[in-house]
Amino acid sequence: KVTELVLDNCRSSNGEIEGLNDSFKELEFLSMANVELTSLAKLPTLSKLRKLELSDNIISGGLEVLAERCPNLTYLNLSGNKIKDLGTVEALQNLKNLKSLDLFNCEITNLEDYRDSIFELLQQITYLDGFDQEDNEAPDSEDDDDEEGDEGDDDEDEDEAGPPGEYEEEDDEDDGGSDLGEGEEEEEVGLSYLMKEEIQDEDDDDDYVEEGGDEEEEGK
Repeated sequence: KVTELVLDNCRSSNGEIEGLNDSFKELEFLSMANVELTSLAKLPTLSKLRKLELSDNIISGGLEVLAERCPNLTYLNLSGNKIKDLGTVEALQNLKNLKSLDLFNCEITNLEDYRDSIFELLQQITYLDGFDQEDNEAPDSEDDDDEEGDEGDDDEDEDEAGPPGEYEEEDDEDDGGSDLGEGEEEEEVGLSYLMKEEIQDEDDDDDYVEEGGDEEEEGK
């Protein structure tokens, strides 16, 4: 019932990885990057396999096996292998559902008119080394999701910020009002303080007069 299997960096023996056999009938994705594969002769029959990663191995030919055992492949990565000529790649013509092929870092990429030749040879493919014939990059579902998420964040920021300048004017009005209020309060405090001082001075004078009168009466 396994649908995805990643065996990257395992070590193959005589072109075979122990335990990988026809029992994996439900496999849709298989990755065997950097496992020192020299041949695909012992690849099991995987009729439901859609994506096959074989990058960074030592494969130089025998690609006809793929059409026999993985006829429904839509994506094939052979980057970093020993593929040198168009004759080797011609065997992929029988992969009728193949849409994306990666030969990056293979010697074949040094051929003159490499891209045009591959697209002409394998007319069923849409993307070669991640780009179509017009040099448009192959879509990546994860990148698309990230971009949509970023756009959503931008919209939220704009909603929170509101139209520019609207709140600045309100702030200025508030500041003006608060300054005026503080000034009035300070003035009121100053007046009441002075009035209290005057009242206090009058009281002191009255007390002094009363005390002086009492002393004169005692002297008499």
